[in-house]
Amino acid sequence: MSSSMLSVVVPMRDEAGNVAGLISDLHRALNGVEFELICIDDGSRDDTRSVLREMRACDDRLRVLEHARSQGQSAALRSGVLAARGSLIVTLDGDGQNDPADIPSLVREKERSGATMVAGFRQARHDPWSKRLSSKIANLVYRCVLQDDTPDTGCGLKLFDRASFIELPYFDHMHRFLPVLIKRGGGRVVSVPVHHRSRRSGCSKYGVVDRLLVGVVDLCGVRWLLSRYPRAASDVVCVSLPPTRIERSREC
Repeated sequence: MSSSMLSVVVPMRDEAGNVAGLISDLHRALNGVEFELICIDDGSRDDTRSVLREMRACDDRLRVLEHARSQGQSAALRSGVLAARGSLIVTLDGDGQNDPADIPSLVREKERSGATMVAGFRQARHDPWSKRLSSKIANLVYRCVLQDDTPDTGCGLKLFDRASFIELPYFDHMHRFLPVLIKRGGGRVVSVPVHHRSRRSGCSKYGVVDRLLVGVVDLCGVRWLLSRYPRAASDVVCVSLPPTRIERSREC
């Protein structure tokens, strides 16, 4: 595993019309940077898989993982991180709405602050009003229930240490709760403003109602999980105990 390589992980499902543009944008944004690009096709029903295979044939930085059937964004994200060769992971949504040009600023912020995770905070959303409203409600409930001040947990653009992610408990929809899970594990999260773009092709995989309903169930589960999550090592008070009888005999 390379400590200097950046691994860009992009889960995709039914994004055939966005693949080429997103990969082109990534190469342009990371020109001069040592990186690999891992695209995970999560059981797409359109031509996403064939487009990725075609691009893989002429791009030695592109690696393609394939799920035989859709397992969800969290499973796709986990597959990509486990396969990554770099110690730093960048994640983006496969719909092209995250701007790869923001990645260098996330890297600089991590180098400056030493944070475990740098999370994007979308300043100007290019989404329908209904989606923006549901996102605001979800973020508000998230902050109130989990007591976490991350302003935009739903932004797919994040930079974090691979080792920290591997240590997190895995469950469906965990990608929505990465900041609070990282913090509970003893890490530090910094949010920075990023751009947001309109979709070039396709449509969102989440509806307003199902997003809110699933979110409520997930929040209850994560709240329960955090209450039983082992405290980070930094929260443990270490005390010196007198040596045992065996240890005293060895010292003698």
